[in-house]
Amino acid sequence: MQRVLIVEDEVDIADLVMFNLQRAGYEVLKAHDGIRGTEMAIAERPDLIVLDLMLPGRDGYSVFREVRRDARSSHIPIIMLTARAQTEDRIQGLEAGADDYLSKPFSPKELVLRVNAILKRSEAPPGAVEFEYGPFRFDKNAVRFYLEKEPVDLTSTEFKLLLYLCERAEKTQDRNDLLRTVWGYSDEVHSRTLDTHMKRLRQKLGSHGAWVETVRGIGYRAAPPEA
Repeated sequence: MQRVLIVEDEVDIADLVMFNLQRAGYEVLKAHDGIRGTEMAIAERPDLIVLDLMLPGRDGYSVFREVRRDARSSHIPIIMLTARAQTEDRIQGLEAGADDYLSKPFSPKELVLRVNAILKRSEAPPGAVEFEYGPFRFDKNAVRFYLEKEPVDLTSTEFKLLLYLCERAEKTQDRNDLLRTVWGYSDEVHSRTLDTHMKRLRQKLGSHGAWVETVRGIGYRAAPPEA
């Protein structure tokens, strides 16, 4: 049974999320402040974290940074949950490296669907255990990525996004197809989600970021950079 940690100070909301996740078959852990949430994330290492941003003790962004900084929890997918509904707030959360973002009030059914989608893409992809393209090597079984034989810490979303492009190298992938394949849905806001993930991915690839090419008006493709 996969485990989800809810870090939410509003008890009614935390209980509502817990009820719906348990009904969907997940084991649920709860924390009602940022300090306890950080401790539980690192000690318990859940499969996914639902993280509110407005928390007592330590705000959600600080919790996020601590969780990502610690090697024991850096790989855990995180959905940010907040009353902030502005698009720029969403983009800030996603640029920080969150896997997804939901604004209050939210549909519990939608939250469960997003948890399902993220955990599904965190699983080992089918087919060969390892895949190589150019300077990139993907260990699908462990969901680990290597650049020039050196490990690079990618989130599960970044891993699946880059792997999807590399397995279809030199063929342009439509933005909406990428969103539906990696996130499970496609709309204008999540189109910006794709862009922010691509930006972070290129930053992590450093000088090899040019292997991921933007095809204006269409989407992205993986290809050797032009000399």
